[in-house]
Amino acid sequence: MELTLFQLAVMGLAVFRITHLIVYDKITEFLRAPFFDEVEEMDEDGNSEIFLVPKKGKVRGWIGELLSCHWCTGIWASGGLYLLYIFLPAVAEPLIIILAAAGIASIIETLIQKWIS
Repeated sequence: MELTLFQLAVMGLAVFRITHLIVYDKITEFLRAPFFDEVEEMDEDGNSEIFLVPKKGKVRGWIGELLSCHWCTGIWASGGLYLLYIFLPAVAEPLIIILAAAGIASIIETLIQKWIS
């Protein structure tokens, strides 16, 4: 199946948004939590900082590494969305459009926040 340049752009925006949702957004923290350990460290000023480190182990470690890398997660997200688009287009098309619109909105919001600060 061939994608037009427009479809590819919309798919790219959808993958951007779902990747950000999986890797960074607070709402999906519960999905990431089983695959990370919290490590607390003190900086030079005595302030406490918490870092997320992928857990040890074959499966949990691998998933933790995957979820800590937006590049890696983006590849899997794009593959999943594309397969969904191929095999269940009636489900995929509205999902892709919603994610792409949310991606555009997040880019606009980021630009506005940088502009006003």
